Amino acid sequence: MGEKLDLGKIRTDIDRIDEEIAHLFEERMETVNKVAEYKKANNLPVRDEAREAVVLGKCKQRVQNSAYADGLRKIMAQIMDISVDQEKKLLAETKARKSVIWSQGTVVPVGYQGVAGAYSYLAVKKYFAKADISINNYMLFEDVTKAVREGKIKYGVLPIENSSTGGITEVYDLIRQYNCYIIGEQCIKVEHNLMAWPGTKLENITEVYSHPQGFSQCRPFFRQYPKMQQIPYFNTAKGAELVSKEKTNYMAAVTSKEAASIYGLEILAAGINANTNNYTRFFIIAAEPVKSKEANKITMVVALKHEPGSLYRLLSYFQAGGLNLLNIESRPIEGKSWEYFFHIDVSGNLEESPVQEALEKIKKEATECKILGNYIADKI
Repeated sequence: MGEKLDLGKIRTDIDRIDEEIAHLFEERMETVNKVAEYKKANNLPVRDEAREAVVLGKCKQRVQNSAYADGLRKIMAQIMDISVDQEKKLLAETKARKSVIWSQGTVVPVGYQGVAGAYSYLAVKKYFAKADISINNYMLFEDVTKAVREGKIKYGVLPIENSSTGGITEVYDLIRQYNCYIIGEQCIKVEHNLMAWPGTKLENITEVYSHPQGFSQCRPFFRQYPKMQQIPYFNTAKGAELVSKEKTNYMAAVTSKEAASIYGLEILAAGINANTNNYTRFFIIAAEPVKSKEANKITMVVALKHEPGSLYRLLSYFQAGGLNLLNIESRPIEGKSWEYFFHIDVSGNLEESPVQEALEKIKKEATECKILGNYIADKI
């Protein structure tokens, strides 16, 4: 005779197995949280259908009894749906932390330099994705900072640094000149594309319009086409706008794929920038500073005494306070030969004691020290 079945013992075994499943599910969801952080840092979509197909395809291999494969597949499909919902929730909470700077239900006027389709425009759309905004474009960086100071717009979006071509020191000068403050930052991946009026052939292009930085980021591509004259223009997307108006068979522009869609142009060569990991960092500026417990990055401008060791001492204050120096750039002081402002990014929050102690020492050392902003750093 076979062993007599004991329903109580069987249920005890099921309880034990369910507990193991619960622990494994919890471990999986903790790992999903890490996936969400990675996707946010790398601007990746929440749903990855190719990856989900691979996971579901392995279900048959992971069971010894093939009769259970379909059941496991259904369970994994449901777990992945739960995981996607969890990732969306975490990413929404992250975006909401940006959104505390404005009131819900109000239309916020925001300004940028350039035209629709420019990378600055894309930065506006991404940073303010959760807000009801009115978008205003301006011809010059100074026009944006001036509009912020005069109250014509609540926030301005200005490029400050490109990972390939470096900092845009003019923007630091304008923020200081117009007494504006940095309240956030947004990083946008740059992918330049050569585009022209539909039907234009690559070999017929003789004039290309873009911002000088756009051209400098695509030098290897243009070496292949020496007859293409690179004509500097106000803004990458402004070049696309011009090409769209002219409708010739010899003009082209270098800018984002979004600009091609906006201005009805055809992309003849995609991803022509030499550095495929190319990002531009943008400052979000306002007329008043914003305090946040979550702020983790400080931007300041410092002028030092023109004497030996002054920069060394400045840097030692950051080191002594355990603060991570993220960026430092020099800018000549107008009217003072060989004297400089230093634009500095450092990790920290102005409410933290080590930051306050370092700033006290820096102010004694410097001839000028101005905090331009304390804000939440964006990750790439």
